[in-house]
Amino acid sequence: MIARDFILNLPSRINQAALTDLDSTFHFDISGPNGGHFTVVVGSGEVNVETGLIGDPKCVVTVSDTNLESLLSGKLNPMMAMMMGKIKVSNTSEMMKY
Repeated sequence: MIARDFILNLPSRINQAALTDLDSTFHFDISGPNGGHFTVVVGSGEVNVETGLIGDPKCVVTVSDTNLESLLSGKLNPMMAMMMGKIKVSNTSEMMKY
């Protein structure tokens, strides 16, 4: 799966009804040709994705497109990726809610 497509298709991949009590803004900074800058807003039981970094995030995720694609395919362990600096999450407690 291409990193950019995964982020842009999040609203259709998530059970949005399970998010009714959650409210957050995430910025994804994905380097590489299949990446980009994305804002994911969760609120009122909805998930919305926009290109660009918009608003004040509660969490910023920085990763390369190849590492995100490896995480999504199960080839890269998320904890090892964080310990090795292959993915950086500014607020892990916020990310763990999701």
